[in-house]
Amino acid sequence: MSDDPVTARLMRRALPVVTALASLLLVVTLAGALYLGRDILVPVALAILLSFVLLPAVRALRRWRVPRVAAVLVVVLLAFGILAAVGGLIAREAAQLATDLPRYSLTLRDKITALRAATAERGGLSDSFSGFFDMAEELGKELQPPATEAAGDARLGTAERPMQVEIHAPRSGVLKTLGSVAGGVLHPLATLGLILLFTIFILLQREDLRNRAIRLAGSSDLRRTTAAIDDATGRLSRLFLAQLILNLAFGVVIGIGLWAIGVPSPILFGVIAAISRFVPYIGAVISAVLPFAIAVAVDPGWSMAIQVALLFVIVEPIAGHVVEPLLYGHSTGISPMAVILAATIWTFLWGPIGLLLATPLTVCLVVLGRHVERLWFLDVILGDRPALGPQEIFYQRMLASDPDEAIEQGRLFLKERALVTYYDEVALAALRMAQEDAARGSLDRDRQAQVGSNVRAVVETLGQVRGRGLALLGRRRQKPGSAEAEAALAAVGPDRSDAAVVLRSEDLAPGWRGAAPVLCVTSGGAFDEAATLMLAQTLTRHGLTARVVSRQDLAALPPGERPAMICFSYLDPISLSQVRLTLRRARQAVPGVSVLVGFWRERDPASLGRLRRQIAADRLVTSLGDALGAALEQARATPEPMRQAAE
Repeated sequence: MSDDPVTARLMRRALPVVTALASLLLVVTLAGALYLGRDILVPVALAILLSFVLLPAVRALRRWRVPRVAAVLVVVLLAFGILAAVGGLIAREAAQLATDLPRYSLTLRDKITALRAATAERGGLSDSFSGFFDMAEELGKELQPPATEAAGDARLGTAERPMQVEIHAPRSGVLKTLGSVAGGVLHPLATLGLILLFTIFILLQREDLRNRAIRLAGSSDLRRTTAAIDDATGRLSRLFLAQLILNLAFGVVIGIGLWAIGVPSPILFGVIAAISRFVPYIGAVISAVLPFAIAVAVDPGWSMAIQVALLFVIVEPIAGHVVEPLLYGHSTGISPMAVILAATIWTFLWGPIGLLLATPLTVCLVVLGRHVERLWFLDVILGDRPALGPQEIFYQRMLASDPDEAIEQGRLFLKERALVTYYDEVALAALRMAQEDAARGSLDRDRQAQVGSNVRAVVETLGQVRGRGLALLGRRRQKPGSAEAEAALAAVGPDRSDAAVVLRSEDLAPGWRGAAPVLCVTSGGAFDEAATLMLAQTLTRHGLTARVVSRQDLAALPPGERPAMICFSYLDPISLSQVRLTLRRARQAVPGVSVLVGFWRERDPASLGRLRRQIAADRLVTSLGDALGAALEQARATPEPMRQAAE
């Protein structure tokens, strides 16, 4: 690198642009390689996906002491035999349907005539559908069998027949004819042969391929990488096998339904439905178009078409929303936008085969992104997991001065969990992120004040929300172990039991029955003030009325006001000597008071023990839940806990 500071600065500024251009060039090169190498890559991709499906069968034969080579050959040949039989069945049914289509043209023409007459009475509708009717009539004419010469002679009568002129291409040689025929036959056979060979090779060399993948992914941590790849392989195998079973069952149900309705060639349409359902979102719709059209052409009325439409409308939601979640979860792990984008890209690169392979290939990429550290970006781009955590979304909304989304997030959280848990896991975590940015100089004082003000607005709004447990039982005291108490505990979700406790005035110790038995002292920063407000609100919601004061207000307490507990809230890095001085002054102002200190950034147990000894606090906590538990323990008049629905 040049020693010139100006050149070095320019190079640093140009580095992001160069990186972006290099990434774009890499993407274009990869897309070009996928497009140009599709004749080889498509068989390889199909073989990999087929190996995932066949792997459980191979493992089952291996458990029965069948040699590996024999197990692989038996499973692969059986699978390809089934595929060949299905292909022959499709060809036979398609040929039969093509033979029968001209017979349905008269019914189709009669329906078109009736629809045209009906729409002609409505004026504008006739113009709207005229193009469709003309196209349908042309299709009907094409489906009609050609008129025989005898019929032509009868129509011409005694008129002179016109001279027919035919133009013939030069007769090609035998080799050229054989080459054109062989080219159309050998290419699919060659592709099928490549898929067969690759599938056998992948199943035979699975361990060796896994080891090579581990070496590429990173061999520094063999245990973790091996476990990740094995887990990814198992997940993909189960996913594709379950998807295959579900789609086959879908095709069988559709075929049986079409047969019961009376649609011709139900086996063909059942197979098409099973194959089309591998295409997400639109596969079932595509598979319904052709049988619906055939039903319209076959039935003089509309009952058959309506029954076909109802069949797909009923079966597809059941398969997609009931059976599919039971088999392999509510989702394939891909975001809806990624599914559509992947289908578009793979179809452009590999044609119809790419459309069928889009979802399985994208699932492979997402699973690898979740398990292989170097490929983490694939999960972020394609996966359905949130790109940002709740605390990151909270902080981002605070930076954008848009607290409404954070408030809505909190409302959803409170339907299942306690408010104190939301503050600990989301709001305080977001404040710690803000404090880290402030320590790095990324947030100036104005931005810090703005973020703190937004957080306080969220806290004040959520403090007025009635949580699930509070709406269920209110603030009535229940006996410990009663059904109402257990319901209250269950209502606040998997939180600590303190989140389901509310103390009334008669439940409090004598020193805790004042107007404000708890004083929450903020250290002065914008973020500390928001954290202190959360602490005071949490204590107040559980029957311990708390008031937020500053250190200056604490020093000027009226003589008659004696709190039972003083809570100090610290978020940013602090001076322990200043903390000790503050605590000493608090004890001088209110002799005998209980002192609780909250260090909302500290998590190391060893550091907590050291800090507790150095600052001489009665209680040292690192979460609002711990602070709530400590305060409730001291405030109770009796040691027996009283279960209440708080949140």
